[in-house]
Amino acid sequence: MLKVRRSRLYTMWFGWYSRRQFRRFFNSVRVVMQAGVREMDRRTPVIFYANHAYWWDGFWSQLCTEKFFFQRLHIIIEYQQLRKHRFFTRIGAFSIDQSRPRSLLATLNYAAELLSDHHERQNALWIFPQGKIEHVDKRPFVFYRGTASIVSRLLEKVPGVYLVSVVSRIEYLGEQKPELFLSFREPHLVSKGNFPGTDKLTAYMRGMTENHLDELGGKIQNRNLEDAMIIVKGQVSVNKKSEELGRFMRMGRGRNIS
Repeated sequence: MLKVRRSRLYTMWFGWYSRRQFRRFFNSVRVVMQAGVREMDRRTPVIFYANHAYWWDGFWSQLCTEKFFFQRLHIIIEYQQLRKHRFFTRIGAFSIDQSRPRSLLATLNYAAELLSDHHERQNALWIFPQGKIEHVDKRPFVFYRGTASIVSRLLEKVPGVYLVSVVSRIEYLGEQKPELFLSFREPHLVSKGNFPGTDKLTAYMRGMTENHLDELGGKIQNRNLEDAMIIVKGQVSVNKKSEELGRFMRMGRGRNIS
């Protein structure tokens, strides 16, 4: 298992680099956030569980942590991918290997230890229960039980843990570059008293994610985006530059005629 090797300096650099990349490749990054997400009790750990459809997922988790939350970020990444991109361990990533049962158990226990550790910041874990990148509109989803198993282990150490559904979609809305949409649903507090077991909790998260993605897709399709905050605005795209050049040329011709 590859463990966290956090570096404050590297985290600052990666935040700058991420924003630069988003400005380069996207027209904008927009966030929809339900009430309560930014009002969580910092003494209670939180698990953000998300669909896994894009290579960008590790980047925007860091972006949102910097923009919205005073949290100690952790993220689980599949072992083979993290081995290729070990720099993610410097911002809080550690690995999971579904093919090795002993390693898998060690990762689940390690995650519970990290989230139950006393810290001035709220401990947060970003996890992708699908375990691999799959198309955003594939149904039904297949969720591994690892997230629910972490919750079960964590409840042996702390009174409760928040679960927050986060989904992402990349869509084109008439611009050369795509839009990245992120949506956060209201936190669900799980305690020993209402923990339904790993199977039922996994099914709950799977259904929540599918419903959440469909809801976000409907908002985008109907252009119902009034509550979508723009947190990164991209560089001017080629089509915008062409429009500006066309307006400039028309203004020039108008002055010559007069």
